[in-house]
Amino acid sequence: MKFCYKFSNLLGTVYRKGNLLFTPDGDSVVSPVGNRITIYDLKNNRSTTLPVESRFNYTTTEISPSGSILISVNEAGEAHLISLISRTVIHRHHFKHSVSCVKFSPNGKHFAVSKENKVFIYRSPDNLAGLINPFIMERVFHDATDDVTCIEWASDSRILAVGSKDMSTKLYSLQKLANFQSYSLGSHTDSLVGCFFEDNSLDLTTVSSNGQVCVWECNIGIDDLVAREPPQKKLRETKDESGSEDDTPRRKEESSLSSETRASQDFEKLFYTRLGRHYLCDEFKGQLGVRLTAATYHRKTRLLVTGYSTGAFLLHELPDVNLIHSLSIDTAISALALNREGDWLAVGSPGLGQLLVWEWQSETYIMKQQGHFNNMRCLSYSPDGQHIVTGGDDGKVKLWNTSTGFCFVTFTEHTAGISAVQFSPNRKFVVSASLDGTVRAFDMARYRNFRTFTSPRPVQFSCLAIDSSAEFVAAGGQDVFEIFLWSLKIGRLVEVLSGHEGPVSSIAFNPSPASTAMASVSWDKTLKLWNAVESGGMHETVQLSADGLCVAYAPSGQEVAVATLDGQVSFFNIRTSQQTGSIEGRNDLGSGRSETDLITAKKNLQGKAFNSLCYTADGKCILAGGQSKNVCIYSVNESMLIKKFEITQNRSLDAVDDYINRRKLTEFGNLSLVEEREQLEGGNVSVNLPGVRRGEMAARATKPEVRVSCLQFSPTGEAWAAATTEGLLVYALDTALVFDPYQLDVDITPSTVREKLYDQEFSEALMMALKLNEKDLIKEVTESIPTDYVILAVQSLPLPYVEKMLKFLAEMVESSRHLEFYLIWVQTLLTLHGQRLQNPSSHSTVTSFLIRLQKNLNKKYQDLMKICDFNKYTIRVLQNVAEHREKAALALETLSVNDDNLMSE
Repeated sequence: MKFCYKFSNLLGTVYRKGNLLFTPDGDSVVSPVGNRITIYDLKNNRSTTLPVESRFNYTTTEISPSGSILISVNEAGEAHLISLISRTVIHRHHFKHSVSCVKFSPNGKHFAVSKENKVFIYRSPDNLAGLINPFIMERVFHDATDDVTCIEWASDSRILAVGSKDMSTKLYSLQKLANFQSYSLGSHTDSLVGCFFEDNSLDLTTVSSNGQVCVWECNIGIDDLVAREPPQKKLRETKDESGSEDDTPRRKEESSLSSETRASQDFEKLFYTRLGRHYLCDEFKGQLGVRLTAATYHRKTRLLVTGYSTGAFLLHELPDVNLIHSLSIDTAISALALNREGDWLAVGSPGLGQLLVWEWQSETYIMKQQGHFNNMRCLSYSPDGQHIVTGGDDGKVKLWNTSTGFCFVTFTEHTAGISAVQFSPNRKFVVSASLDGTVRAFDMARYRNFRTFTSPRPVQFSCLAIDSSAEFVAAGGQDVFEIFLWSLKIGRLVEVLSGHEGPVSSIAFNPSPASTAMASVSWDKTLKLWNAVESGGMHETVQLSADGLCVAYAPSGQEVAVATLDGQVSFFNIRTSQQTGSIEGRNDLGSGRSETDLITAKKNLQGKAFNSLCYTADGKCILAGGQSKNVCIYSVNESMLIKKFEITQNRSLDAVDDYINRRKLTEFGNLSLVEEREQLEGGNVSVNLPGVRRGEMAARATKPEVRVSCLQFSPTGEAWAAATTEGLLVYALDTALVFDPYQLDVDITPSTVREKLYDQEFSEALMMALKLNEKDLIKEVTESIPTDYVILAVQSLPLPYVEKMLKFLAEMVESSRHLEFYLIWVQTLLTLHGQRLQNPSSHSTVTSFLIRLQKNLNKKYQDLMKICDFNKYTIRVLQNVAEHREKAALALETLSVNDDNLMSE
């Protein structure tokens, strides 16, 4: 099995902090998600995360008017110039300080960056192709007395409005103008949140954080701005041949200067008049402490949108500031954005990690997504690999579509954190265990909770398992050291398995068909093998070297892997209960020292261990993760590390580095251990509470610690997912980077394959292409074979080539437009070689290919069903319109006949 897995997508996190952007076409939303950036395609209903990672969380983003360049700045002031065409970082620039906002000019030739009380004007990277440093600064404005909060360009890209915390708005000109230099506007009593120019005008609207809106009118138009001409150089006095002075050039110079002076006197100087001041916070009567936190403006429709700390957002029409729409969400709003047409509004809320796109005219949601606003604890793939279910400490169970990246169902029946979730083998329901003492089953057809299992006495369930026949559900207790077994059909408790002397940390059923064997591990340093349905509480005990943290069955059902607290992964044979292998993985996890740790990284490493295990589809390798940023893949037979993945480089999380920044180490100790309290009570504190590991159990704003809480391979074998502090990370297999020939010979070349194809030796050409194992070549050969010769080409394929052909067909059903053609290949291949594919030696590999084929066929079926339904209803509408027109025509004919009869009478 190849392990060229690369980051594919980020699910479970839709918005963290920063500003939101619409692409220039208005069909997509750009959202910063931690140290990554996700683009939500609203037209095609799909989300993709750019394969770009920063060292800190992104706070400011801006997209160029052409839509090809994205500038993103993180907390440390490092700017990334990202090409949206190649999806790569093409340049890095460090501003050495946090940046509040970045804004491109409407013509795309410049962009402005605000840092502290300064505004820097740079040339646009779109016009500087081929230069080593695309960040070329042209102007600097530093008249503000406090930090800059907002920037806005005029329509002609010559005037710049800058709002700051000093409650004033400064206007600057990019070029030297004859009738304008700089201007300052006041009238506000709080820091500015936004300043907005009108379309093709210099009229301005300013908004402050206390809800004040000031409307300003400019005395001149945007076309009345006159560029200042450079002064003419003074001409030297010249003498003619006779020696007398020639005063003709001097007279010309004086006349030109006088004309320039007269022209400048004719120019009308720019000044502003305040038309009105409005108080938007008056809409929230009876609510104290309401703050305006975000604002945006659409110039063409003159629509002003403001968001507040209460979660409300208001839409006003300027210049009269008439309220036309209002809506409220649960938590404070930090970002607003309008698309190009002004009918879609994007709203971001960091409190719940929520992002929604609202069409205010029809009052409908275009998109409404929300991740787990607390830590994500567990995940499970559906049997076809098309969906992922996740559970978090917020008590919510969410279902995600792996193709689109969107959450389509959220279950909120649990009242405490989710400890385990699992899909049923028949894909009909999802089961979740929670610390609230319940195990709930949710129907995947009607999306409802149809079963709720409880124990005779209250128990906090810490683990969960479903047998292969989807008839029994087992859950282990955290405070009561027992395992409870329920029947899904009758909904009753069947058995209570006792024997553990510590909290049950993990349980797993044997994946073999018609098997009810179960394995469990506990903190009492034992592995117990049960067969509860047949023999009740009888079990076999295997002593472990340390506390058991996780147990996983191999796909064959003959082996079990156990992760223990000492950092080891041990393998046991189920029949003999003998240990067959062991992996010492503590050093592979990495230390990851926290900023507040009082011990060294070497000592900290002794407390690290794996808490999640998952076998690959063929059972030859195992995936392991735990309390670090590393995920390891080990070979089971050789007990060695094959590959290690670093899931994040985000220094905004804790325990990412193996050392502490020496700038924080003083003669008095580590400055990170000093609580940074505000003068008022209830201020933020940056030190963790003792013993707190999960979530923010108090109102302390601490840095979350990086960790991997759950891992699982996709049933297709093409991807694996990890529930981490960053969210749900999906890593997919990049087959384009691997050249994997099979039984290759010297005479087998692409030219030879094409010669065989030209000679119509289809079977030999197909076999040679499969030996080269190049997707494009196999596609060329397959599509060149007529459908009448498919049976002959497939009939003589050996079994290894049948498996490779099945894998190729599963990929092509997903991406190719020739659906019927490849379905003929699939039908022929399975008809001729179906019995041979049931060989136990290749059963696990073939199963993953068949699951992937089923997933792609289901997706195609759903897409075609949507198109057919749309066409069906469209035809009905057209038929109804035609019938109404016929009736109207008949009515008109009847009226005209009656009129003629009346006229004749």
